[in-house]
Amino acid sequence: MYSEKQLCDKIRSLYPEIGACGIDIDVNYNDKEQAWLVTLKKDAKELKHYLNLPDADGCMEGKQCVSLGLEIAQLRKHLEREGF
Repeated sequence: MYSEKQLCDKIRSLYPEIGACGIDIDVNYNDKEQAWLVTLKKDAKELKHYLNLPDADGCMEGKQCVSLGLEIAQLRKHLEREGF
């Protein structure tokens, strides 16, 4: 299995808007859910997303993380509505 840092770096490479729009990302493996917990933050706003292992594997193989991409889009949309 890959490390949290490796997955985090891969997600950043697939979704460069995370850093570009000031969104912070944190990645931790959750044993109970047997999935990666990806936390996206900007200022006081925060979204948590469980990235299941097949999706995480796809990310690491250089494919898009589709479900995570939807969460990033949702966070950006929410922040834009709030005037950030």
